[in-house]
Amino acid sequence: MSGNKPQGGHLLPGGGPSDGLGSALVRILLTGCNGFIGRRLAADAAALGWQVVGIGRAQAPAAPLARYVRADLGAALDLDERVDAVVHAAALARPWAAPEEYRRNNVAATTHIAAWAAAHGGPHLVYVSSSSVLYRDADQFGLREDSPVPPDTEQLNDYARTKLAGERITRSYPGDWTVARPRAVFGPGDTVLLPRVVAAARQGVLPRFTRRDGHAARADLTPVATVSHYLLRIVADGVTGEFNLTNAETVDLDPFVDSVLARLGVTPRRPRVPVGVALALAGVGEAWSARFGHYAEPPITRFGVSMFAFSKTFDASRLLAALGPAPVTLAAAVDELVAEWHA
Repeated sequence: MSGNKPQGGHLLPGGGPSDGLGSALVRILLTGCNGFIGRRLAADAAALGWQVVGIGRAQAPAAPLARYVRADLGAALDLDERVDAVVHAAALARPWAAPEEYRRNNVAATTHIAAWAAAHGGPHLVYVSSSSVLYRDADQFGLREDSPVPPDTEQLNDYARTKLAGERITRSYPGDWTVARPRAVFGPGDTVLLPRVVAAARQGVLPRFTRRDGHAARADLTPVATVSHYLLRIVADGVTGEFNLTNAETVDLDPFVDSVLARLGVTPRRPRVPVGVALALAGVGEAWSARFGHYAEPPITRFGVSMFAFSKTFDASRLLAALGPAPVTLAAAVDELVAEWHA
């Protein structure tokens, strides 16, 4: 069940074995359909003629769907539906929250979705995980799908820890499954990454982290269009296994962020702060929040420091071999993002 097995070959347009998507009717169950990735995926699937049954918490869906179900996946899903695949994109993706919130939204929800799918014909289960399950407080270059995964006790935060737990649940699913790990997703409609970066830059809490070795962080980033494209291709071609989803492009992180902020018209306040000092301050903020602040997110988190202070790059060989090249370049994705921002 867990091997990489491209099959089918008649669902997705745009080259390769997936030409002619419109020739087949595909019905998918999409959790998190109102989220950043979910909204884009729902829109792209609908544009291809697929039927999307969306699950979300909002009163109404953020995108047109064949059917919308308002549900809290922290409880068992009561839904009579047959679908060809389940894309589980719902998650609590903030870098800081109460541990029980992460367990409910990222672990219990995945348990309930996997159980629902197993009881409703065993459709292909595609779990949208996170590349953060691989991270350590260190430079990591050429990360692969089979790179060592830190144990639970060494995961950088509860988000990564509970996404890893979701991967284990997915691997125990009795039908075909895929674990997809997007890396630093950005693009039009972003409600998570870009707003945080812009707010931090304006508030002076997006420092340039300095290290004794003088290393400057390099990183892989992923347009939301690329994530949606790969998830649809995974469903269409019945590709199983684990995939790190990136754009196969690496950037120098600070210059990239500075360039994007400048194009957005944001004047950043980025003081230079030693990494050790930043981690210590973030730790104090997290401890205060956990004890006295009801887990309100502090201005800076240890996870955030780690993401900007240490390199995270990926070997995209498996992704490219199974799913082909990304549909857009980083440069084109930034152009689209800037245009939306100014509009």
